[in-house]
Amino acid sequence: MKYPISGIELLTKGLEMAKHVTVTLKNENYETALTNGRHYLTGDEPVDLGGGDRGPAPYELLLMSLGSCSVVTMKMYAQRKGYEIEHLEMKLTHHKETRDSDSGTSVKVDVIHKKVQLKGNFTQEQRERILQISSMCPVHRILESAIEIKTEFA
Repeated sequence: MKYPISGIELLTKGLEMAKHVTVTLKNENYETALTNGRHYLTGDEPVDLGGGDRGPAPYELLLMSLGSCSVVTMKMYAQRKGYEIEHLEMKLTHHKETRDSDSGTSVKVDVIHKKVQLKGNFTQEQRERILQISSMCPVHRILESAIEIKTEFA
């Protein structure tokens, strides 16, 4: 099957449109209702942080977003190249590391580790390229870019 545009081009086209979500604090301590108008999710904090653990915590939602975007981008690339993926799974973790800055002070750095299981009939070169493609998903690019977040009252 021939795909008219690459996965990267397809996902980049989606970035041209503004994305909107609504997050509402519910009555159960830190539980939140999340929606994009078509889908509904629940977010919460774990019990040890005062939540009810009724949904993924914010860092988990961030990792899920990155993982979903990454594997979809990898799949789109593989389809465009005519590769058959038998199994694709990505496990993501987040932690903070203390590192020395150029000025000699210590700084905290957020580190996200993506561990990929990829099964299929690929050459080593194809496997490496598919792995590289995971870093080209739009969410990955946003997280590595300079971000400006504006907060104001509605």
